[in-house]
Amino acid sequence: MNKNSRNNLRLHRKRRVRAKISGTSEVPRLCVFRSGREIYAQLIDDVKEQTLAVADSRNGKGKKFDKSIAKEVGKTIASKAGKLKIKKIVFDRGGYKYHGKVKELAEGAREGGLKF
Repeated sequence: MNKNSRNNLRLHRKRRVRAKISGTSEVPRLCVFRSGREIYAQLIDDVKEQTLAVADSRNGKGKKFDKSIAKEVGKTIASKAGKLKIKKIVFDRGGYKYHGKVKELAEGAREGGLKF
């Protein structure tokens, strides 16, 4: 196994980012995971080790996975956070660059009313 593979380098960045940020029940962590076909977002309370809300692109109604789908996922997670009376979050990009689909998800969450 190549220690400098793209995924291993991403996991190293992920561990480095996670060492610096943590979520609570008042200000949860918005964790992003991106696969080749889908994008997932979770609101996590690290103190209680509990997932508060989940949104993903699997219900994309047969559309091709692109930036607009990622923005919809961001708006969905923001609406679920609103139901839980959560206004402020900590953004965990999961070792991915803040670019493209990850950036669109974050902008969709901001449009939905989340602050970070």
